[in-house]
Amino acid sequence: MTEAPSIADRDSISKRESGVTEKSPMRLRMEALIKEKQSEIVAALQKLDPENNFRTDTWSRPAGGGGISCVQQDGNVFEKAGVNTSIVYGTLPRPAIEKMRVNHKAIDPDVDSLEFFAAGLSLVLHPQNPNAPTVHLNYRYFETMDSDGKCNAWWFGGGTDLTPTYLYDEDAIHFHKSIKDACDKHDRGYYPRFKQWCDKYFYIPHRQESRGIGGIFFDDLDGQEKDQEQLFSFVQDCLSSFLPGYLPIVTKRKDMPFGEREKQWQQLRRGRYVEFNLVNDRGTSFGLNTPSARVESILMSLPLTARWMYMHEAEKGSREERIIGVLKQPIEWV
Repeated sequence: MTEAPSIADRDSISKRESGVTEKSPMRLRMEALIKEKQSEIVAALQKLDPENNFRTDTWSRPAGGGGISCVQQDGNVFEKAGVNTSIVYGTLPRPAIEKMRVNHKAIDPDVDSLEFFAAGLSLVLHPQNPNAPTVHLNYRYFETMDSDGKCNAWWFGGGTDLTPTYLYDEDAIHFHKSIKDACDKHDRGYYPRFKQWCDKYFYIPHRQESRGIGGIFFDDLDGQEKDQEQLFSFVQDCLSSFLPGYLPIVTKRKDMPFGEREKQWQQLRRGRYVEFNLVNDRGTSFGLNTPSARVESILMSLPLTARWMYMHEAEKGSREERIIGVLKQPIEWV
């Protein structure tokens, strides 16, 4: 007896035969969006450093889905830059279903397993120059499905945040204004709400400081928030705001002079970045605990180099001390 095609197989056939249109399931539209934005962002970053090409790896998962990892290392502008897309088809066991039902009542409580789909675009850029800030972005979509592929429950999550080694107020204002403008097109309450969520999420409890100077972060946005089309449009605008929000900053800072002191401080701040990602970040933990996970793509977010010094303290009145003050007490930039 021939085994029925999986949802992933049926989706592949649908894309091949009919393409992706506005009438396609949201999972296929989100997949198309993140692949389009990945290409757009990589092309823009490549123009900053034409001599160092991004390495592109395309990979697949046995259960369905796969991804594209675009990574540049030891470039002239970026020490490490990664722009990844990931598509996952899988099955949720009962404990995971019960956990997700806390936030998503549409999930059927009476099943022992449930098909799911997840799609996301993740990006982390670590510049060479300590005057240029690290930036992170992630936008994702998750849905559970019946065995016939019909959507059961769905939600969007994501955000973007800036992590400078040295603080330039005009850069912080520009970055936050770009993302606020994208939020305000959809709901004027989004930016203050998601900015606060970001400050809370990217906090390193054992250091009692934030990882960076924030941006926005949101999760579990479903039909209780707004309808699916409105939220998809919101995510599209957030993604479109990234390059105008970050490229002018890195272009302005990438060739500024710096010395050994600035480089050492950058390495210490990179250490904090590593601590958050490996100890506190739920996304990293989820990825590493997913069966058949592609570890290289998950750990793409880590910098190429970092440093830890025993009992290091920033000099009083220094630029280093100023950024520490802001990380301990977040600022409203716009």
